[in-house]
Amino acid sequence: MTFEEKLKNQEYDRIWQEYCGFLELDMDAYMGIQNRLLEEQMRLWCSSPLGKKILKGRVPRNIQEFRQIVPLTTYEDYADVLLLKREDMLPDKPIIWIQTTWEGGKHPIKVAPYTKGMLQTYKNNVLTCMLLSTSTEKGKFDVEAGDTFLYALAPLPYTTGLIPLALTDEVDIEFLPPVSEAVNMTFSERNKRGFKMGLSKGIDFFFGLGSVAYYVSLSVAALSEGSQKGSSVLKKICSMSPSMMAKYLKAKRECKRENRPLKPKDIFRLKGFLCAGTDNHCYKDDLEDLWGVRPVEVFSGTEPSCIGTETWNRNGLYFFPDACFYEFIPEEEMYKNMEDKSYTPRTVCMDEVVPGEVYEIALTVLKGGAFARYRVGDMYRCLGLTSKEDETRIPRFEYIDRIPSIIDIAGFTRISENSIKNVIELSGVEVENWVALKEFTQDKGRPFLHLYVELSPGAVVNRAVSRELLKEQLTIYFKYVDQDYQDLKRILGMDPLEVTILRCGTFAAFRRQTGKVLRHVNPSVHDVQEMVKLQGTLDGRRNY
Repeated sequence: MTFEEKLKNQEYDRIWQEYCGFLELDMDAYMGIQNRLLEEQMRLWCSSPLGKKILKGRVPRNIQEFRQIVPLTTYEDYADVLLLKREDMLPDKPIIWIQTTWEGGKHPIKVAPYTKGMLQTYKNNVLTCMLLSTSTEKGKFDVEAGDTFLYALAPLPYTTGLIPLALTDEVDIEFLPPVSEAVNMTFSERNKRGFKMGLSKGIDFFFGLGSVAYYVSLSVAALSEGSQKGSSVLKKICSMSPSMMAKYLKAKRECKRENRPLKPKDIFRLKGFLCAGTDNHCYKDDLEDLWGVRPVEVFSGTEPSCIGTETWNRNGLYFFPDACFYEFIPEEEMYKNMEDKSYTPRTVCMDEVVPGEVYEIALTVLKGGAFARYRVGDMYRCLGLTSKEDETRIPRFEYIDRIPSIIDIAGFTRISENSIKNVIELSGVEVENWVALKEFTQDKGRPFLHLYVELSPGAVVNRAVSRELLKEQLTIYFKYVDQDYQDLKRILGMDPLEVTILRCGTFAAFRRQTGKVLRHVNPSVHDVQEMVKLQGTLDGRRNY
């Protein structure tokens, strides 16, 4: 029976229990599901050529041995098999391959196989996210056949392209614009067409990266532009349904009286609002102001699929017990491993996490997935083991960011040390030393990449000129080596790079004074601030 058939039969309690029942589990029941599914996955994975290649002849007999014997892995451990799509090596036959960026300038893409079991789990969990995005309390939701869904998602072969396929099988959802049209449109074309259709039909659901959702939402302001655009506005009005036209004209009068631009909430009433990706905390308040609904955060990735969601209280992510087996690397263990690659960090399971602690997550994808104990590169903070508001008895988490060795801006980039080294080398600028930090603007808290650079003595002419020259050249070459970086400016209108030129000798002086050697990417912000202050003590140095 499909989801839509259950809706027609008004089996609302059954729907809630089937899709959201995991929220009622206690820790023992949750770990019972985790362990049972991991045991099933172990049999598939350990007997596959891929598993045997990673295990190197060893065979774990139980979960404890699996966690001891299987090393923590990264995409490099799978690349030779997955990039060639060697289906004969995999634990189970893939139905579809999903793609994403790997590392700009070094590895263009990475791909991940999805099995039949993974797709079914993905479908169920996406429906769970939709239900919870409309929920105001336990057991209450508002999803109907014929609901409209603003298409602000990347199409296949990206993960979000699975959402229309998953939902179409279960319930009649109308995407704005239709997926068959959207896949052949640019981002801007999809945005304009989707809102134009929304003016006629209304918009019930909106799902996108937090940063993308914000910039898409701003385009509604075009509806309230002045008299010079009068004919365009008239054309938009004529395309509206009578009810939408009434809402629009009323909203225009109210906005004029309040001397403010039109906002989506003035003409649309969302049932559900979902956002995914990094840096959502930078956009949630603005999105709530624009739409009148606070987005429910969802976590989904290419390798693990859809693994977590917030509830009606929007107070933390809960991980689905049937998508992956979760292990957590404590933050201090992660840093030890960053400093000493030979060090094997310990991990804890879901029933061992500690409130307030920050963890890097490691995932074993269930239902025939390829990845085992996989370091996907994301960090979470445990917010609590129970919640009185949600009436839950399982841990909930807050997404923090990518791991420190990666700078992700607004869900679009994965800038690594290797990326920046390539950019500097290609630019031809003579750089003595550098560090890169992810920072946030003071006005709206938007993320950007801040590069602190010490030029070679012979390359320094004028501090201001050098900074602008370096920024211009680095921007050009970042776009060359990283398509996602280019998309930041093209799609979101963001300039994510700031460059600060440090005086010659600053890095050496900092080492002498502190004994510290800063890592190139995301070193301690306090250490960088101290190094910048140190410039004032460099006697005999010109200020450039």
